[in-house]
Amino acid sequence: MHWMNGFGGGFMMIFWWGLLILGIVALVKWLMGQNQSSHGGDSPLEILKRRYARGEISKKEFEELKKDLI
Repeated sequence: MHWMNGFGGGFMMIFWWGLLILGIVALVKWLMGQNQSSHGGDSPLEILKRRYARGEISKKEFEELKKDLI
């Protein structure tokens, strides 16, 4: 019966270490997602459209740059 306690204790230790590692991985993934969303993550075409909408570039410039992107 003593070996059952040793196995159970070892299993619990592995379980808690696994849980800790999964928690750290989940935290890192969440932080990486927060970091990417804070930068906006817009595509170059979306940025180009916004610049054109704000009047920063002309229609001709917009079309030329759009060709380069696509």
